[in-house]
Amino acid sequence: MLDESLLDDPDALARADTRDLLLGVAGAGARVRMAARLADEAGIPALKPDGRPRSVLVAGPGPAAAATVADVLAALGAGTCPVIPLHPTGPASYDLHWTLPGWAGPLDLLLIASPAGTEAGLAALIEQAYRRGVTPAGVVPAKSPIAEALEQARGITIPYAKPYAPEGSGPDPEGPEAATEDPGAFWALLTPLLLLTDRIGLLHAPPEAVQSMADRLDEVAAKCGPAIATYSNPAKTLAAELADSLPILWTEGDIAAFAGRRLTALIASRAGRPALTAELPEALMTHEALLAGAFAGTLDPDDFFRDRVDDPEGLRLRVVLLQQPPAHGASAAPAARELAMSHETPLSELAPAEGSPLEAAAEILAVTDFSAVYLALTSNGRS
Repeated sequence: MLDESLLDDPDALARADTRDLLLGVAGAGARVRMAARLADEAGIPALKPDGRPRSVLVAGPGPAAAATVADVLAALGAGTCPVIPLHPTGPASYDLHWTLPGWAGPLDLLLIASPAGTEAGLAALIEQAYRRGVTPAGVVPAKSPIAEALEQARGITIPYAKPYAPEGSGPDPEGPEAATEDPGAFWALLTPLLLLTDRIGLLHAPPEAVQSMADRLDEVAAKCGPAIATYSNPAKTLAAELADSLPILWTEGDIAAFAGRRLTALIASRAGRPALTAELPEALMTHEALLAGAFAGTLDPDDFFRDRVDDPEGLRLRVVLLQQPPAHGASAAPAARELAMSHETPLSELAPAEGSPLEAAAEILAVTDFSAVYLALTSNGRS
């Protein structure tokens, strides 16, 4: 169960936050600026590529480093060229192996995203790329084994913007868990790759657009921080609404779709809870039976301060509508609301304010990031 008394007690949240997750999500804007500065020092804005690659392959040690980054690049690229995450194999999270597709060659670009820069499997992947003429580039810690592998393969190396660590706080986390322990890792990996893919014509993310993204992240941090009361804090509100529920995330638009997939992963990794996601309008068919099944409930969607002692035991469904209003064509959101209402299923909604696609992506990802942290900190047995 979620301890709602913690949500409006900043001091209690700070004591529960033993991994500094709130500090990490609140500092996303600063992390973007630091990463952009390192990319500038690495010469990314001055690159003059010959043309757009046939495909962009993305590899990293965890979902934040590969699948979600690839999701963002693909959504913002709007189909200019395929962006394909490379999924690792291996017997354990510390022993991962990656393989290039059989068709990969000199026309393709390989992007490496690693907060640790120590994965032997990624070094082997860079060697594969070199042998087959694939151009490698990576965001990795300076002087790390992966940075050395990129240098040997004549690739592009962009130093990873590590989080600020106060003296005496202990060593930085390494390995696949680094991105999970550091909520800002996603932004430190994504930002340089946005600037790089802007230069090759995959998407529009010049330095000024990246700065606007950082500003939007600061705005989210100001309205979603621990000192802001739940009734005016969209992240706390969503966390409270998700308490003791089985969220089914319905998304509309490419940006909302990858935000839904990322939130599903964060709810599992940070709060230890299950969630499902599907894109509209297909979700109306694939999840309709769920709304009438064993997890269906009739809880009041507006009364998230209720006393849950009298609630039925077990998880009850809650639809979370993540919406990016379509530029053209009719929205499926009204049909989604009607379907949820017809089954008396509680509904939460989240949509970014007006702005560029990059700003919209930053806002919806940051709000859901905060929500996942609040859900983790206020759930029994999590910290």
